[in-house]
Amino acid sequence: MEPNITIVGLGAGDAGHLTLAGWQALQSKRPLFLRTAVHPTVEYLTKSGLTYRSFDHLYDQVDSFDQLYPRIAEEILQETEKGPLTYAVPGHPRVGEKTVEILLAEAGRRGLTVDVIPGVSFLEAMYTTLGLDPSRGLTVLDGLDLKASDLAGRQGIIITQMYSPLVASEVKLTLMERYPDEYRVTVIRAAGVSGEERVETIPLYQLDRLSWVDHLTSVYVPPKGEGDGADQESPAEEVERESGAQSTADRFSSGKYPLDPLVDVMFRLLGEGGCPWDREQTHESLKPYLLEESYEVLEAIDLKDDSKIREELGDVLLQVVFHGVIAQQEGRFQIGEIVQSITEKMIRRHPHVFADISVADSKEVLVNWEAIKAQEKGEKVKSPSGIDKVTTALPALLRAEKLQKRAARIGFDWVDWHGPREKVREELAELVEAIDSGDKRHIRDELGDLFFAVVNLARFFQVNPEEALHRTSDKFIRRFRYVEECCRREQKNMTDCSLEEMDKYWDEAKAQGL
Repeated sequence: MEPNITIVGLGAGDAGHLTLAGWQALQSKRPLFLRTAVHPTVEYLTKSGLTYRSFDHLYDQVDSFDQLYPRIAEEILQETEKGPLTYAVPGHPRVGEKTVEILLAEAGRRGLTVDVIPGVSFLEAMYTTLGLDPSRGLTVLDGLDLKASDLAGRQGIIITQMYSPLVASEVKLTLMERYPDEYRVTVIRAAGVSGEERVETIPLYQLDRLSWVDHLTSVYVPPKGEGDGADQESPAEEVERESGAQSTADRFSSGKYPLDPLVDVMFRLLGEGGCPWDREQTHESLKPYLLEESYEVLEAIDLKDDSKIREELGDVLLQVVFHGVIAQQEGRFQIGEIVQSITEKMIRRHPHVFADISVADSKEVLVNWEAIKAQEKGEKVKSPSGIDKVTTALPALLRAEKLQKRAARIGFDWVDWHGPREKVREELAELVEAIDSGDKRHIRDELGDLFFAVVNLARFFQVNPEEALHRTSDKFIRRFRYVEECCRREQKNMTDCSLEEMDKYWDEAKAQGL
């Protein structure tokens, strides 16, 4: 009886890697589906007159491979309702093929029959290229799910799925937890494919600097004792031996990490065949995201959560790179000019560090900064205030604070905090009068004056008004949730509780320090 699904391995990338059984299955009259048409053997199928349908369009519709593979498998299973079919995948169907794994499990549950026809996998091709005998011991790992704990032991390792510089960077960082920076690894692209195979042995630290890494790329890590520098103890192993500390990537905390992988990813997303949503974005459409990500950094800092700070800073960096790549694609400026410009500016504005200028304290640093800034803009330096240079795009509290600081630099300021305190009282009294008058425009103006006065008072006590208001909002949330919980314990909705009851719960929350 003909199986519902015939799965064929297309081999490592050369038409000669197809088995006779596989070629016969591909030529059958059954509908032919390919996981991807981005594979060297597919060109031979096309030239041979075979017609097929690939699932490449799904790659841009999902956020991760965890979503992609089940979706492909489900579409294949749905197609079996129309009749038997052939499904072809790169390499060997049982080597690193998640869709096949899912199909076999689900077909068994649904009572469908499956025939798997092998193909020469990239592993066999690599054995030949590298002169390896796997019977001596070899570990095969997925680069998309690589952990330092996977690297135990002293046998050779082949790491698959190293399909982009970004993945290569992640693989490199993980390997560096167990291997020295200079450890020699071999990168293989299109193993066994005539005219396309490329092999290069490099130090581990250069792993993410190869421009030709793509979906046909794997890396071979030789057994310890065979790579250059293998007799050296890796930094992580040295830490573990001397202090028993966990093998983390702490050693990178003071090192440099290239921006190139992120830039490469953005060029890929914004290029032909990239992400439709990303390609629709402009400087204007991205403005809300830059502001949102910046505020999330502030939130992470308030939480004192280093992991979240790192993550949110990465999101802000993504926005910078996003804008830079858009500008470069439009021919406005090169993304490298962003780094070059700010680097030159920081050196130029810190002559007390990079030149022979002396300063007495941080206040003098600020005076010099404003003077240098004015010279850069070709302005005549008369005053460091530049009050008209405070951007209107800032949040209102922050803008008010900056205006006051600028004015204070030229002496337009209160002597001490008593002045702004009295100003708050004065503006509050004027607000009360405005409220009594019932004039909404007057009320709005007096509220603005009161806010401005409060910001001034905060400045004298070195309190960030944005942060202070955020903390009060957080406090309100904590106490409000307490009131909600009290109402629930009484088996009441908040709308059923009287204001007196809710005030009592609120006072309880306040007494508890919430």
